[in-house]
Amino acid sequence: MSQYYNLGDQTLWDPSNGASRLFMNQVTIYQAEVGLPSGIGPMEADECQIDPLAFAAFVDALLAWHSKTRHAIMAALSEGFVATVLALAEKANIEVNWQAAERAEGHYLKTASDPRAREWTAALQQRSRELIRHMAT
Repeated sequence: MSQYYNLGDQTLWDPSNGASRLFMNQVTIYQAEVGLPSGIGPMEADECQIDPLAFAAFVDALLAWHSKTRHAIMAALSEGFVATVLALAEKANIEVNWQAAERAEGHYLKTASDPRAREWTAALQQRSRELIRHMAT
């Protein structure tokens, strides 16, 4: 059985109930971490709507939060969720503010042109694109 994450008439993702339950629990956690609503509506009758404006703000805030995370365990725990949210954003044609995240990462590295900031972005983009293949609807 599946649950459906919709943007208007378009289904972005139809994960199993278990994957959806885990994802929605993580949504609650990360809404609290970034201090913004996700824009992902409640799951009702196995469907939820995504508000594109609220979701776009959440995605950017989540990405900025993740880029500033220096705790190795927190970064590892959040990476999969962040990549999943980025994959949903790409499927929804939501423009992600990668430059702000790179600046935050670059600030940590003490130079905005540090290649590790670009490598971090490229690795996260690659991971989210891999997940898109698993979100086929």
